[in-house]
Amino acid sequence: MGENNYNLIILSLSLLTLSTFFYRLTRRGYSTVKTPCPQSYPLIGNLIGFLRNRHRYHDWVTDMLSASPTLTFRVNGFLGLSQSICTADPTNIEYILESDFRNYIKSNRYTSVMQELLGSGIFNSNGLLWASHRKITGPEFAVVSLKTFISDSVQSQLSKSLIPLLLSAGSNTFDLQHVLRKFSFDTICNVVFGADPCISFVQAFDEAVEHTSNRFISPFQVVWKLKRFFNIGDERKYKETIKTLNQFAMDVIDSKDAQNGCETDRDLLSRFIVFSLDMGFEDEERRNFLRDTIINFVFASKDPTSTALTWFFWLLDGHPHCKHMIHKELSMLTASSPDIRPLNLTFDDLKSLNYLHAALSESMRLFPPVPINSRSTVDDDILPDGTFVRKGWFVDYSVYAMGRMESLWGCDCREFKPERWLNDNGVYQQAYDPFGYPVFNGGLRLCMGKDLAYFQMKLVVVAVMHEFEIEVVGGGGTPERMVDPPYSLSLLLNMKNGLPVRVKKRQQVAPVMLQEVEDGNLIYLCCFKCVLLRSQKKHNMESTIQVQTSLVNYIIKSEILTKICNNYMDKCIIPNRVIFKKCHDKT
Repeated sequence: MGENNYNLIILSLSLLTLSTFFYRLTRRGYSTVKTPCPQSYPLIGNLIGFLRNRHRYHDWVTDMLSASPTLTFRVNGFLGLSQSICTADPTNIEYILESDFRNYIKSNRYTSVMQELLGSGIFNSNGLLWASHRKITGPEFAVVSLKTFISDSVQSQLSKSLIPLLLSAGSNTFDLQHVLRKFSFDTICNVVFGADPCISFVQAFDEAVEHTSNRFISPFQVVWKLKRFFNIGDERKYKETIKTLNQFAMDVIDSKDAQNGCETDRDLLSRFIVFSLDMGFEDEERRNFLRDTIINFVFASKDPTSTALTWFFWLLDGHPHCKHMIHKELSMLTASSPDIRPLNLTFDDLKSLNYLHAALSESMRLFPPVPINSRSTVDDDILPDGTFVRKGWFVDYSVYAMGRMESLWGCDCREFKPERWLNDNGVYQQAYDPFGYPVFNGGLRLCMGKDLAYFQMKLVVVAVMHEFEIEVVGGGGTPERMVDPPYSLSLLLNMKNGLPVRVKKRQQVAPVMLQEVEDGNLIYLCCFKCVLLRSQKKHNMESTIQVQTSLVNYIIKSEILTKICNNYMDKCIIPNRVIFKKCHDKT
């Protein structure tokens, strides 16, 4: 009897062990998948690989992710002080950003680095605090008056700042990255504050962003934390920088507040001042809320747009065909109405620029302004690909690497091909998994200013390319140079040593009224701009005719001259859209 009881106990324990095993197999905290951890060594973890590949960090990460069967690998920190998972799997990213959003938060590694600069603003908060920021600010980006104000601000900065600056450059070489940064900063300050920033604020903000970048990429986080604790070295200087930045922000807040939250002002700060009056804040708490809110929006908008445009112009210089297609599309738009000019384009006007939208999307696919994002796990979990992540681990997803994954974009994934974003009719389409293209983040943290960012970039490209031809000194982003792109390691994908360029004023053809073109014994009316015609009688004669299309909506096609123009399509800005009318026989 005793032996039977003993066997029963053993059987029960065995069943309990098996049931526990299968329970853990289907719950968080257990995985049968072994996640690779390349180039890692005892004690020092991945430090040697990081130091060796610091100059090509994002391509190093891309190489390791490409070699992983799950597009995921594990990272071991120095002395085991931190553990991370890095992934390029869209399914994992959807899970992190949407399906299990509450378990993946802004990590302490990020929030502690950005605390002095961003405070408790929307881009440095989690949970209920983040949700309240989103609830307050989100609806504003759908308001037509804000979109109009942003449009006016961008166009004003273009006409009074960027275009005159490029005109004054002459044949001199200058850093386009620096120029675009200044333009973006001035523009966002006008949108947020309703005024141009003072020089001390500009310098303080640039220094603050650079310092936080250095903090973030430091392999030994304890070093800067100790320097901050003892208030020494560059951390002491950073403290003074933040003081300068805060002084400007608070002065502007107090100035706007003295106007009693005037609702006629269209800038973001004035709007948030009005909202904050009914939020139950104490006075100092309210000022800090407004400070954090506006600084967060300046930070989020200041450099990403200029960074994206810098790589865009670099790529265009190495792909003349794409540059030609964009200019042709722009010419077609401005030819469609005498009222359309590059500096007064609306949201609807810019929507018709499908190739430009595709080219910008393609440029950011290969060179995303924010190349890598990070989260931290609240509880143990298993990602959809089977990767185990423990509570407190960092989970990074490389946007840069994702744009170079054959499994996501095909065997031509490393090529700059805007056409991949167009359908058979040349219309832009988002045909890819949004979590396979998280340039603007995704899920609940999808960038609220995505459409406005595209709008600003399009306006800049249209204004610049209409007026100038841009030449990158030393050559642009050819397929050969794209293999080893010149980026620096920071929070943003900045171009190392800037983008030296020269600009040349583009020759513009003045508009003329509708003209008759004599060809043999027929007379035709030409209706589109910049069309090169060749006479049947005089084959060596060419003439350029520019007209106003609004006068000729009754025009019909002429097979003869259409055929002639098609023979010289390389000289025609608007091929396949040449329209003529036979008026009468000249007999």
